[in-house]
Amino acid sequence: MSNSQTSQAPKRYPAALVLADGRIFRGTSFGKVGTTLGEAVFSTAMTGYQETMTDPSYHRQIVVATAPQIGNTGWNDEDGESHGDKIWVAGLVIRDLSVRVSNWRAKRSLEDEMIAQGIVGIAGVDTRAVVRHLRNFGSIAAGVFSGEDAQRSDEELIAEVKAQPSMEGADLAKEVATEEPYVVEPEGEHRFTVVAYDMGIKTNTPRNFASRGIRTVVVPANTAFEQIKQYNPDGVFVSNGPGDPATADEMVAVVQDVLEAKIPFFGICFGNQILGRALGLETFKMKFGHRGINVPVLNHLTGVIDITAQNHGFALKGEAGKPFQTPYGTAQVTHTCLNDDTVEGVALENGMAFSVQYHPESAAGPHDANPLFDQFVELIERHGASKSNEAEAN
Repeated sequence: MSNSQTSQAPKRYPAALVLADGRIFRGTSFGKVGTTLGEAVFSTAMTGYQETMTDPSYHRQIVVATAPQIGNTGWNDEDGESHGDKIWVAGLVIRDLSVRVSNWRAKRSLEDEMIAQGIVGIAGVDTRAVVRHLRNFGSIAAGVFSGEDAQRSDEELIAEVKAQPSMEGADLAKEVATEEPYVVEPEGEHRFTVVAYDMGIKTNTPRNFASRGIRTVVVPANTAFEQIKQYNPDGVFVSNGPGDPATADEMVAVVQDVLEAKIPFFGICFGNQILGRALGLETFKMKFGHRGINVPVLNHLTGVIDITAQNHGFALKGEAGKPFQTPYGTAQVTHTCLNDDTVEGVALENGMAFSVQYHPESAAGPHDANPLFDQFVELIERHGASKSNEAEAN
C-alpha cells in the first residue's frame, strides 16, 4: 500500500460496547461484524497499536485506545509481536478510525487485517468516558456486539457478558505459547545459549538476544526443568504473558529448580510475577492495571527513573527497602512504579536472578529499559567465568 492510499471502507452497522455492570456505549462496527467477549482494559499508548494488538499478553482482553484516532499508519509485515503475527486482542474500541493510511511500510489497512483475522471492533465511541469509567470502577468483563448481534435487548447482552469466565483465576499462558520448541539463531558469533519460556513471548525479545550473540531456544510454557537441560543453557528467561499468575504453580516450580541449580535467570512481566512467587511473594489483581508506553519506574538500587512500556493487570505484593529471606538467598524489591508504588522488579541480592514488570524489548515503547538485556548477558559472563575458576581450582 502506497503512502496516502485509502482502502474502500466496508459497510457500517450499529455496534455496542457492553460492560458487565450494565453500562453500554453505542457506536458503529469496524473489522469483523459479530460478537466478541473479554475483559475491558485501556491503553494509554499514543502509538504502536499493531504491536499492542499482536501482543499475546492481551489474550481475552478488549482494548480501549485512549489515542483519539487509530489506523493512521495501517498495518505492515514487520511490527507484529506474536509468533505468526496473530492478533491476540479479543476486540478493539476506538474513537475515530482513520480513513486514510499513510506510512511507507504499510501493506494494508488496520481494518483489512482485522477482517482477515476475524477481530471485532467498535468505533465512534466516547473513549474518554469509557476510560474514566474503567479508572473509577476497574477493568471489567465486557463484550462488543455489532450488526444483528447488537439488535438484541440490553438485558440479553448484559447477561451474555456476565456469563463469561473471569480473568481472575484464568490460566491462559498455555493457550498462547508455542506448542513445540524453536530456535532463534544469534547474529554473528554465537556467545551463549538461553532457554526462553514462552508464556506469550513477543518477537522482539529473541531479536534482542540475537543481537547480543545469544542463541534463544524458545520452549512451551511449563516445560520441565529436566527437559531443558539438553540445551545446556547459560541462562533461563521467562517471558510476558496473559492470565492470573496465581494459577502458574508449574512454572513457579520450574523457576525454583532453575534457582536451585544456580543458573542465571531473567524474567519480564509475567516472568516477574513468576520469580516473585518462586521467592515467596504473593500476587493480586489490580483495579485497572498498567497498559501503555509512558509508565515511570524507579530503580531503588541506582536511583535511576526509566519511562517504560507495560501491560499487566496483576502485580506482586511487596515493598522496596525490605530485604526478605528465601531458600536461594536474600531477595529484595528492586523497582516500583512512581504512579502508584506497585512492585515493578525483584531480584536476589547475589545477582543470580532478577526480573522486571515492564517490557525492555520496547515494542512499542521507549528504550530506557533496553540495557536490562545487557545486564543479563553480563550476569551470564560473570557466572561462566566463576564456573571456570572453580573448575580450575578443583
